Amino acid sequence: MALELKGLTVRDGSRAVVSDVSLTLHPGTVTAVLGANGAGKSELVLAMAGMMPVAGGAMTLDGKALTGLAPNVIRAAGVAAVPEGHRVLTRLSVDDNLRAAGSLLRDRLEDTLADTYALFPELAERKGQLAGTMSGGQQQMVALAHALMSRPRFVLIDEMSLGLAPLVVKRLMRFVEALKARGTGILLIEQFTDMALGVADDAVVLRGGRMRYSGRAETLLRNRILLDEAYFGIDAAQDRAHVGA
Repeated sequence: MALELKGLTVRDGSRAVVSDVSLTLHPGTVTAVLGANGAGKSELVLAMAGMMPVAGGAMTLDGKALTGLAPNVIRAAGVAAVPEGHRVLTRLSVDDNLRAAGSLLRDRLEDTLADTYALFPELAERKGQLAGTMSGGQQQMVALAHALMSRPRFVLIDEMSLGLAPLVVKRLMRFVEALKARGTGILLIEQFTDMALGVADDAVVLRGGRMRYSGRAETLLRNRILLDEAYFGIDAAQDRAHVGA
């Protein structure tokens, strides 16, 4: 079982924002996707989720083609996205948010709700609270729980730390680890590089929409020069090393 990208290319008008990206996500593993602002990370997630058109290449789940399908079809197939920005239904309670996200589950709804609340006990304590009155970290928990209500095999998480303090992000990372332990495959875009690499098995670095590194996450944790080269290019990495000398 695997979620595979082969040569995925995404365009914004005439400009390629993601070019020839190939990677494989496995159950129970985390792949961190890193890169500076404008590297193409969010566009990659949006294309994988069916929210942005794919200009070339393919995405398959267990060999079944998902390229170009509608977001609801991709979600039903087992791939759920958590876009950046703590997106919740602010005027609904936590419980109504989750019930809306799981509206197609029918007879499995209550079991899925119970399972999701077990993973997020802080939300279970606030079932009746309006999502719009919660803190940014709590709203991000609701956004993550939203994705889980479709019982996905793979979750694509885009910048869950956006606007949040590092201590809050550490709490959220524990949920990522819990999902991983449950056997869920995770693609994680994260600005806190060390946190992302610390929880990830594999890593991809994008620069200018292209893959500049693909391999084990621990390699980038041990080799900061390699990480700088992937992020900024060899010349930029050498300049940074020279300034620090």
